[in-house]
Amino acid sequence: MDLLSAGCRAGRLRQAGLPILATLLALAAAVSPAAAQGRARGSPDLGEVARLVVDRTNDMRRGEGREPVAAASKLDATAQSFAAFMASNDRYGHEADGRTAAQRVQEQGYTYCIVLENIASLYSSSGFGSQELANKVTQGWWQSEGHRRNMLDVEVTDIGVAIARSSKTGTYYAVQLFGRPYSTRIEFRVANASPAAIEYDLNGKGFSLPPHATRMHQECRAARLTVRLPGERQSISVKPADGDRYEVERVGSRFQLKRAAS
Repeated sequence: MDLLSAGCRAGRLRQAGLPILATLLALAAAVSPAAAQGRARGSPDLGEVARLVVDRTNDMRRGEGREPVAAASKLDATAQSFAAFMASNDRYGHEADGRTAAQRVQEQGYTYCIVLENIASLYSSSGFGSQELANKVTQGWWQSEGHRRNMLDVEVTDIGVAIARSSKTGTYYAVQLFGRPYSTRIEFRVANASPAAIEYDLNGKGFSLPPHATRMHQECRAARLTVRLPGERQSISVKPADGDRYEVERVGSRFQLKRAAS
């Protein structure tokens, strides 16, 4: 019998909102009962499995029009440490060690803007080969909406994967981390050069800016800025890039939004 359990979690630095948690429990089809085949498949190369999971994840991302993610040593170290903890204690869950994924990556020195985590536990009385274990882990996540969302996130750039096996129960524990470093955050400014206060929304959150004031924003994800100009019936929406400066000014009796030199 094969047993698969998987979970996913997402976290973001300096952004409001509760983490997203999705859990999947599924029974897979039984493998061949042949003992010889079971012994042949029973000792996967866990380093190879991790590399295969990364490769297959990037294949899936490319197939959906996403950019591939690159292996990050600090995320690899975080994933390895957490997988080893779950395997040595046979404890499973995103906070099995009493910490969150965000706390774990920070302890490894990865200062993040975005961090997402998928985990899985698998057991087979017949064992697994490296290819088979990588397939089961990757496909198990792919078939779950929450895990697939993490795998296809358009703004993550880094990945770390590790697999560990419990010497007591034979259960395999898999950890997949996605990240975007804080150094890659988007920073832009909104300036009000007019004599009237202006109102604007940034990703759905409202702001008021007094006359002749400037506010800097730092965002971990792509931003949508919507400005409501005094006296105008329609709002103006733009997508700021890193280093942009948007300025409201009054020209005659009307107000206008322009992208100004930083």
